[in-house]
Amino acid sequence: MTENFNQEIPESSAQGPMPDEPVWTYRGYRIKTSEFVTAMVHFFRAEVQRANVWRQRLDATTNWAVISTGATLSIAYSQTTVHHTVILLNILLVSIFLYIEGRRYRYYELWSYRVRLMETDFFAAMLVPPFHPSPDWAEGLAEALLNPSFPISIWEAIGRRLRRNYIWIFLICGLAWFAKYWLFPAPPVNWEEVISRASIGNISGSIVILFNLIYFILLIVLAIITAPLQHSSGEVLPRFNVGYSNGYAPSFNKSGKAHPWYSFRKKRQQFIAFIITDQAEDVSQHILSELNRGVTAVEGKGMYTSKEHSVLMCAVTTTEINNLKKIVSKADSRAFIIITPAQEILGRGFTSLEEE
Repeated sequence: MTENFNQEIPESSAQGPMPDEPVWTYRGYRIKTSEFVTAMVHFFRAEVQRANVWRQRLDATTNWAVISTGATLSIAYSQTTVHHTVILLNILLVSIFLYIEGRRYRYYELWSYRVRLMETDFFAAMLVPPFHPSPDWAEGLAEALLNPSFPISIWEAIGRRLRRNYIWIFLICGLAWFAKYWLFPAPPVNWEEVISRASIGNISGSIVILFNLIYFILLIVLAIITAPLQHSSGEVLPRFNVGYSNGYAPSFNKSGKAHPWYSFRKKRQQFIAFIITDQAEDVSQHILSELNRGVTAVEGKGMYTSKEHSVLMCAVTTTEINNLKKIVSKADSRAFIIITPAQEILGRGFTSLEEE
């Protein structure tokens, strides 16, 4: 048995405009909604400026590493008498630059975290009404202002910068170091000569080669084990862990033929939500009035308990998932929600059936 809860939502405009109540009061001052939004806009611009300053410092550190590597290789290969140790010293210098950049990246994340909070929970909520900010976003932003702390660890920062830029610099330095003592002053005739050329003073060449291999392996391990860490907000990552698509999807015309590759566009991901509840009418009315989405109900029965439940089906978009959870939780805290991606949704509120 299926019941469709799609119906017209009553207009509330007849009640007249709501009074502009103050959203913040202090010592007799009463800040209204418009003034609050203006203050948030200025605050957002200030945080963006701070993040840009630290982003420029990141670029400066990378430039130091690139310039020092280029100068070192020029000196090392300009004369055959230059010892290969100069390249090893440059690797040490680049490692210091990597640590400095990782530390700067943590400061950059401190400011970009606040920017990301305002983007996802303040401005995004304004763009897709009647959605509301996440309940904890204001507390999270206030906590970041009152008790600032780094949102990511030093290892995640170093690992991320290593994967982004420094792994290539280390690779060039490693190959240049090996080529330096292999080719100059002439190619070796046997493996013993290769090992002897890698020596540094009283340190044998085998120890030097082994130490460098261990160091580069540790760098690779660091890059790999920190890859799953996703606490960084400055890398254009979503605030919520569901509802975001990283890929680009082609658009299709009526004949089902994809448009050329140059017309590919990023497609907003769409979902189907299945809500198992005993309060179908209440949950449906809340979704209709607060989310403005149609709901279809299907009667179901438990496999073992034989108890009848209502299964509500609702099509939602990325920005509506978090609000749907709050709406359902408010109407029925014992409800069971399943959210699954949809290949394509056509109809009112989504892609038009007439669109090519």
